[in-house]
Amino acid sequence: MAVFVIRGEEDTLQAPYDIGIVIEGVKVLNELPSIAHACAMVFGLIYTLNLSYPVELKYTFDALQKLFMEIEPKKMTRRVCSLSVKL
Repeated sequence: MAVFVIRGEEDTLQAPYDIGIVIEGVKVLNELPSIAHACAMVFGLIYTLNLSYPVELKYTFDALQKLFMEIEPKKMTRRVCSLSVKL
């Protein structure tokens, strides 16, 4: 599962040519308006397709979900709760 951004090599500050999402090597969405939209769509796809978080990014996704997107914020793990207090 990944969010991809395609930019030209000559100027990295230009708007990207394409932003999209790949799941298990298959491009499922493209031409998204921004990286923020792509991140929100990743969560939507995870819930819709009943996918589990990638093991190496489990805590990252959990923190994004609970703190920034405010999805089930009352069910925080201790690690996420500790980060919330520090922020």
